Amino acid sequence: MSRKKRKHAQYAQDDALEQGASTNNMGVGSTLAHLQTQHQEAPDSHDRKRGGEDADEDTWTVVGKGGKKRRTNNYPTLVYADLHKQNSSVKIQDLQVLVLYCIADGTSPQWISVRHHFGVRKAVVLFVPGLERGMFDGSVALDTFGDAVQDVKPSNSADSSPKEEVSQHVPSSIAVQQANGECQSTTSPDNFLPVRLAADNLPDPLKPLADCFEHLWPVKAPGDDKYAKVHSPLHAMLNSQIPKSQEEKDAEKARKGAKPVNNQGWQNRRTPIKDFVLTKDELRENDYVLHPAYFDTESEGAAEGKRRDDAKETADFGWVNTDIGDLEAADVLEHSIQQGSLTAGRTVLAMDCEMCKVEGDKPALTRISLVGWDGEVVMDELVKPDKPIIDYLTPFSGITAEKLNPITTTLADIQKRLLDRLTPHTILVGHSLDSDLAALKLTHPFIVDTSLLYQHPRGPPLKSSLKWLAQKYLKREIQKGHGTLGHDSVEDSRACLDLVKMKCERGPEWGNSGSSTETIFRRLSRIHRAGDNPIAGNKTGAIIDHGNPEQNFGKMATFSIGCNTDAEVVQGVKRAVLGDPDGAMISGGGADFTWARMRELEAVRGWSSNHRYDSIQMEDSPTTDGEAEPSATDLAATVASTVSHIREVHASLPPCTLLVVYTGTGDPRELARLQQMQRTFKQEYKVKKWDELSVKWTDTEEQAMKRACRKARQGIGFVTIT
Repeated sequence: MSRKKRKHAQYAQDDALEQGASTNNMGVGSTLAHLQTQHQEAPDSHDRKRGGEDADEDTWTVVGKGGKKRRTNNYPTLVYADLHKQNSSVKIQDLQVLVLYCIADGTSPQWISVRHHFGVRKAVVLFVPGLERGMFDGSVALDTFGDAVQDVKPSNSADSSPKEEVSQHVPSSIAVQQANGECQSTTSPDNFLPVRLAADNLPDPLKPLADCFEHLWPVKAPGDDKYAKVHSPLHAMLNSQIPKSQEEKDAEKARKGAKPVNNQGWQNRRTPIKDFVLTKDELRENDYVLHPAYFDTESEGAAEGKRRDDAKETADFGWVNTDIGDLEAADVLEHSIQQGSLTAGRTVLAMDCEMCKVEGDKPALTRISLVGWDGEVVMDELVKPDKPIIDYLTPFSGITAEKLNPITTTLADIQKRLLDRLTPHTILVGHSLDSDLAALKLTHPFIVDTSLLYQHPRGPPLKSSLKWLAQKYLKREIQKGHGTLGHDSVEDSRACLDLVKMKCERGPEWGNSGSSTETIFRRLSRIHRAGDNPIAGNKTGAIIDHGNPEQNFGKMATFSIGCNTDAEVVQGVKRAVLGDPDGAMISGGGADFTWARMRELEAVRGWSSNHRYDSIQMEDSPTTDGEAEPSATDLAATVASTVSHIREVHASLPPCTLLVVYTGTGDPRELARLQQMQRTFKQEYKVKKWDELSVKWTDTEEQAMKRACRKARQGIGFVTIT
């Protein structure tokens, strides 16, 4: 490569472009990148699109035998500076910082430099669980890779420049640790560095990645090694920190001593419970079936009626609506309300239900508890489902066959009693009441939901558990029988009621955990497109996933596309990025940010979770039912298919698009097995003697789980600009 010193005019030109495009301060990576020569090849320059066959020849130059390369002028470029030593792993949040810096209002990343980032027009992020570093260094055998442990040296190692193609096959300390099932808590600084991808050193299924990306980056998943937890790689990418204003930054600099408790905006202000009733939009966003009183016009009512009929949520399928003609019926005359009353003339009932599973693997009501504002039990009934029970869910519901055998009360009986009790002046209180009301097959328009009343520390769409809220705000331990004897629905109802009372006494802002995060889609919606963009308005986001992505993050994205296969995900990404030709759902310009997930590889490897399919978290364990690792041949075929999908996405992207691929985690199965083992031990230890335990948990298992956690947090990633 050329090592000629650049002229001062060239530095001045680049500096002017950077300063004129953004007010963000340059990070360390950007500063070091400017020390590189003008003609240094960018890590992703070999896979840039020329932008058409008739591109202006003046924008190209011949460099040796490498063919034509685009000059750096104003084209966005990712530059990894070999002078920049990595002292920690790149995290998933760092990938998010890169995305926000390129297409939103984020700060400059510290681990890589982006030259002319204002030229990046779109960003695409692919979440591909199942790929892992062992496939690249040989510790995970693929069909064409044999048993050799091969690796390439870090791109800035002492005997290798960042641009050399290293062909040596040398053992890797990481590969050896992975092959032995080990993962040390202290690692070499070289393990934080990116590794150059050379097709000659890769197994056949992975070779196409070398045509799309220059480096493989070690990417660490969020988690807690001390408690052996791996947090969701999905949330780490799609939840972002709310930007602070300059005034807030100045105040933090001026402040001395410990950071005070975050009580900004809170004052001890008594607030009537009616102010916390969920709105129509909040009910809809949180999957409540809406009461007919919410629909003013015939057309709205007809559309909702059709939706409910399609979802089998009508009277023909056993559903009932409380007798409320319109929302105004809930109004109470002001002179009849006692001054300072928290109930404001309303009747408040806290409700909790327990369910079992019946034939067809459907939930069915087995117990309902209602508690009044004074804490007294209004109703506490066991209910016998009308279908055969296949699972009593005793560890969670506390219901057994012995308890239900003499019961003759049916769901219809409970519905009749509730319809008599729930009036226009009744407010129902509960925790995630959407599931309770679905089990009751009942709609009511006035709901207070404690899972929404108290924000999760990491922000929506996450929700805190009732057990955690009771511990934090009520200093009360509930659900002690969770996993063994089950819950007490009266106890849970009272906990919900007390949480609501506390909120009413202290004001709306009290109890909000100082959430400083928001979804990346909401953040983008505040960013206006550049002036030369032919499409007016703020930036948009799309999510493409298996199943029903409208849930959780999909509700906050501008567009969401559900898929059944990875091939459909690829087509969905193309559609989101380029837009529908006829503009049917996505306008011709496409979305500015697209997030998509491929799941076939993780399914083949047995990494997918048993439940909560729309939100991977390692606390929700992957399959641990003893499924064997697929053969090297089968694994290679699936890897080749997944890599082919990634390459197809890469080839379809328009110029100046940032493409990020991340795997989220390493192999989580050993961690999941040990977590399940620990849960079993804790459940049995409460009711059995040591010699009777089927599982014994000692320090040996504890240390093994921590090692498995460190290994599970070792993901990889790839970045490029097309």
